[in-house]
Amino acid sequence: MYLIFFFVCFFASVVGAVCGIGGGVIIKPVLDALGVLDVAAVSFLSGCTVLAMTTYSVVKGKMSGESHVETGTGIPLALGAAAGGIVGKWAFSCIVQMSSDANRVGAIQALCLLLVTVGTLLYTLCKEKIKTLHIQNAAACLVIGIFLGMLSSFLGIGGGPINLIVLFFFFSMGVKKAAENSLYIILFSQATSLVSALLSNHVPAFSAQALVLMVAGGICGGICGRALNKRIAEKTVERLFVGLMLVIILINAYNIYQYA
Repeated sequence: MYLIFFFVCFFASVVGAVCGIGGGVIIKPVLDALGVLDVAAVSFLSGCTVLAMTTYSVVKGKMSGESHVETGTGIPLALGAAAGGIVGKWAFSCIVQMSSDANRVGAIQALCLLLVTVGTLLYTLCKEKIKTLHIQNAAACLVIGIFLGMLSSFLGIGGGPINLIVLFFFFSMGVKKAAENSLYIILFSQATSLVSALLSNHVPAFSAQALVLMVAGGICGGICGRALNKRIAEKTVERLFVGLMLVIILINAYNIYQYA
């Protein structure tokens, strides 16, 4: 079973690094569907895996001089995501503590993720007809970052497709540039979310072996995904993203049914 964890995280992180969605949007619903861990443990482990993958991708990009992160907007977005990550983790912990039924928590997460994914898919299919913005105001970037951090931390997905849609619409970024900036935002939101969980002692019970294999899968997937991203066209990345959204919608629909 732990080897399944590794391969799920590996393939999710490959796709996540290519598309800029972090991988958590795949890892979380797939592990929920397997039903081998409770929702709190899956959220925590998924966040750790995404953090490992994005750390590698962002640091590697900076060291190689190939980073296309726009610091003027990227830094306030990332700082906002860091603050939002703390709020999102706190909100999730509160819901877990208030609910005696873990299935209800899982259903809420699956429903939220389903709605986000459907909205993302619709925007992606219609984006050619939508007029985009080019926000540069630091305060506005900070507010947008807080929203992204809250949502990603609460859902345990790292950042997922909502990051890309926000970067497409508010900042008029291309697919590959948005993917790189998305990973930068995810890094900050997941790092603060993890620190918050450790400091508040809200770390769920899990196997150390599962954590090691999932993080290893995330890093290996990030390495392969980064290499693959350089070799494929933006149009191919977009098609992969649309196909991925359809799969995630089906998995979350199944998870809602399962938890209900």
